[in-house]
Amino acid sequence: MYLGIDLGTSEVKVVLLDSRNNIVATAGTTLTVSRPHPRWSEQDPAAWWDATVEAVDKLRAAHPAQFAEVRAIGLSGQMHGAVVLDAADKVLRPAILWNDMRAADECRELTELAPDLHDIAGNLAMPGFTAPKLLWLRRHEPDIYARTATVLLPKDWLRLKLTGEKASDPSDAAGTLWLDVARRDWSDTLLAATGLTRDHMPKLVEGDAVSGFLRPELAARWGLSTGVMVAGGGGDNATSAVGIGATAPGDGFISLGTSGVMFVVNDRFRPNPASAVHAFCHALPNRWHQMSVVLSAASCLRWLCRLTSTDEATLLPEVAALSADMLDQSPVFLPYLSGERTPHNDPFAQGVFHGMTHATDRAMLGYSVLEGVTFALKDGLDALSEAGTTVDTLSLMGGGARSPYWAQLIADVLNLRIVTHHGGEAGGALGAARLGWLCAGGNEADICQKPPVRAEYLPQTQRADILAHRLAFYRDLYRQRPQAHLVRG
Repeated sequence: MYLGIDLGTSEVKVVLLDSRNNIVATAGTTLTVSRPHPRWSEQDPAAWWDATVEAVDKLRAAHPAQFAEVRAIGLSGQMHGAVVLDAADKVLRPAILWNDMRAADECRELTELAPDLHDIAGNLAMPGFTAPKLLWLRRHEPDIYARTATVLLPKDWLRLKLTGEKASDPSDAAGTLWLDVARRDWSDTLLAATGLTRDHMPKLVEGDAVSGFLRPELAARWGLSTGVMVAGGGGDNATSAVGIGATAPGDGFISLGTSGVMFVVNDRFRPNPASAVHAFCHALPNRWHQMSVVLSAASCLRWLCRLTSTDEATLLPEVAALSADMLDQSPVFLPYLSGERTPHNDPFAQGVFHGMTHATDRAMLGYSVLEGVTFALKDGLDALSEAGTTVDTLSLMGGGARSPYWAQLIADVLNLRIVTHHGGEAGGALGAARLGWLCAGGNEADICQKPPVRAEYLPQTQRADILAHRLAFYRDLYRQRPQAHLVRG
């Protein structure tokens, strides 16, 4: 048996995988995000640990015999978060998360301090990345910055709790802006730009390599044998790729979770920062990937449900029942509730409903949200195409993949074959368990298979012209928006 732990933004999910590549069981514990100021996003790492222990305890209680056979653990986690520790490994402040937008000024500062940033890291400096957060701490919380002895990414802080080891992997580390992505090693030049050295960083191991062993006291608590290995693991998108079988160049997927991600595997480092495309290491050795990121995806739908006092299970059938005329009369929605990355790299971008009338109801707003997020994915696909990436099929995963209506809309707008998979909802946790299996000696070709296809969605042409018109209007709407940061002064 192999245990996968995925530390997400809204949930810690755990998966138990057997040696026939079957998911035996899953469990999860929800998390909340603190937003103490506008554009801030934080979590207490202690809550991550409590949620992990609770989720693992649920899994063990439901399947005690199978759980006792766990040989290795893999880790997946939300990327970019900054966990700062003192010399005694005490957490100094709440973790600043991937969707925190406070460090916009520091991005400009980092670009000036490190002229080779784009060549080395392969990415633009964006507020969500880790390095600008440390410059923000240096400016706004100098006492915390001065006491910082180690910076860890979220899943790597869980690793410290599990094993006592400070380690990371290239796929997650690539999202810090401190990694030489082509060499898969820390960059002394980029670290120096934020006043740090390798001494502040964890060691690096590949995602399928052993990073440490489960602490004896935890093994005893969970009824496991000594010597349980913990794999290097990966950032959530790279581990999701392992879980969906996207391991060869040209393989790819769309993940509709809190954020929206389009991920395509490459056989080499192929940066294209000009289009705000991410170029990161894969969680498997000798592979890289390109990625476009929409900061608000399924979270937009949850937001609308809260506003209209409903839930997704109620709203989505209402959307599916709309006539073609009502779809065409629905408002156009910009899904920039947390700013945006690809292709705009605009932390000040804001959400907009344009075109509401007295006839607009919540189902029409629901359609507008699905369409707006899909248009943002289309912008990401075009950015990847400009970077030389071509795809004809993408797997769909994440919470949004549960909606056949949304899957068909994505196929129509992107003009691609879209497939969903059995077990695809396990996402990063399944990929993490597979990486644990690999570190225990498993064979990649046998382990990293694509799960069976659940459903296939081919592009339909009935609304192609109106969707193209609405997409053009959507793009014009962003270009014509007020400059929010200038309006606020």
